[in-house]
Amino acid sequence: MDLITVGNRLVELCKHGQHKQAIEELYADVVDVHEAMDPARMPELPEGMYPNGKQTKDQLLKGSDAFFAMNEIHGGNTEGPFPHGDNQFICYMSLDCTPKAGPMAGQRMDMKEACVYTVEDGKITGSKFCYHFPGCE
Repeated sequence: MDLITVGNRLVELCKHGQHKQAIEELYADVVDVHEAMDPARMPELPEGMYPNGKQTKDQLLKGSDAFFAMNEIHGGNTEGPFPHGDNQFICYMSLDCTPKAGPMAGQRMDMKEACVYTVEDGKITGSKFCYHFPGCE
């Protein structure tokens, strides 16, 4: 798949809440992940929930499971893809959720982020998530 095909498929799956399928189908076996939040600032969260650095697809799936288990999801949206150079695209994502743990536990919020994805050989090999997470300044 080319860059835009990968991006369109990611957006389609995310819009339908199929985040695990997106990882299984579109991600390379190892992905370089960069989260805005430092997981050390929230030690009560499961290991791997906010990874930074090289992650296997299995690690990403476990982190995704942990995220969705620890948040009540009310809705969300994904926009894009917006091409960025020869091998990257950006998506804008929002998630209406109520965390079950951490400094925002029980407080409904609308999370918004810009996501930069790197694609090589038809697979996502890098992701960088840019957001502000309330309570983790």
